[in-house]
Amino acid sequence: MNLLATPSGRRVLFTLLYFSEGAPIGFLWWALPTMFRSEGIAIDAITGLTSLLVLPWAFKFLWAPCVDALRSPTWALRSWILSCQLTMGISLLPILFLDIRSDFSVIVVLLLLHAVAAATQDASIDALCIAQTPANERGRMNGWMQAGMLLGRSAFGGGTLLLLSLGHWFLLLTLISAIWIPGVALLISRETSPDPQPSTGNRWRSVFHHLRMLAASRSLWFALLFGSIGGAGYEAVGAVAGPYLVDRGFSTSEVGYFYSLVSVPCMIFGALLGGYMSDRMERKKSVGVFLVMISGSIFMLSVIDVVNESGRTVWTIAALGCLYLCIGLFTASSYALFMDITRKGVGATQFSALMGTTNICESVSAFSIGKLVPVTGYPLGFATLALVSLMSLPLLRLITPPSSAQQPADESI
Repeated sequence: MNLLATPSGRRVLFTLLYFSEGAPIGFLWWALPTMFRSEGIAIDAITGLTSLLVLPWAFKFLWAPCVDALRSPTWALRSWILSCQLTMGISLLPILFLDIRSDFSVIVVLLLLHAVAAATQDASIDALCIAQTPANERGRMNGWMQAGMLLGRSAFGGGTLLLLSLGHWFLLLTLISAIWIPGVALLISRETSPDPQPSTGNRWRSVFHHLRMLAASRSLWFALLFGSIGGAGYEAVGAVAGPYLVDRGFSTSEVGYFYSLVSVPCMIFGALLGGYMSDRMERKKSVGVFLVMISGSIFMLSVIDVVNESGRTVWTIAALGCLYLCIGLFTASSYALFMDITRKGVGATQFSALMGTTNICESVSAFSIGKLVPVTGYPLGFATLALVSLMSLPLLRLITPPSSAQQPADESI
């Protein structure tokens, strides 16, 4: 059975692959910050760790050309993905036998290795999706991929907080299984590629040719700038959502329930709806509308936080839920826009660069909100970065996708 051969098969495959991406992210970026904050660790220390672990995703475009060029009939994109999944699991195994406090420096190295492999897997999966998915499916496909990623985040983010009593060894073994099992679905699938396959030298020349063309593209540079600042508001709130709820009087288990039962379902529904709508609306219009909705939700959260000085209120949860719904709408539509302007011949490289800017935005936003909150408090810090997001709206008019999203055949290398 070849899951890449049909629309429904592609949705199943890429949802599973993105689940394997979301699982470790949920554990590292959602569960650990909340647990650290409940133990009294400072916000700036937590956001510093978060910003460190996101860097491989931000700079994966530096080695993504290897994914585009180093391919053959026996080593295709599928081979890249499977080898990265293997490395991701192996890098976590030693942590089963290490002490978190005394072996912390070793654990950091292992986590960075894991992050590099995960980022490379991400680039390979995206390149495979761009090469195998027709343009009119990309919005919905991004919705399903976001759903898979968010289910992984939910299971190993909020779910981890609820199952922490079982021990970290159980959680790590389950996490490794969640990374490796989706590889089975990829093993039974076959990617299509033009024949005959170019030689490695010709692949590198083709990659460099496309990169020179991209470097001269004003539209690409505007897209990179949009990716760098468009998500500043929601990335900032997301980086400290767990610690914020703890500071407002919610328990660790309640934060776990919020991630599992509120934020993730809202984002999944938003992603599926946003992908569907962006396939039927003008793509840039949908991205702009959803970005305005995100900023409005953040302003609403800030107002609620100021009005309710006691902090612990159902309205805080409602405002955050609304925000996460809007995040789902925006991510599915904006990622589809990035795919629309990506050339298949350098799918891993160009899309990695575009997504890398969103990771840089996440890292910088996490660092910034960590510095702002001790000085301004949560409401003003959130509102400030929401305004930064709104500043990116004019850039959308300057991003020009190709007249036809279907690339010429000779662009596929």
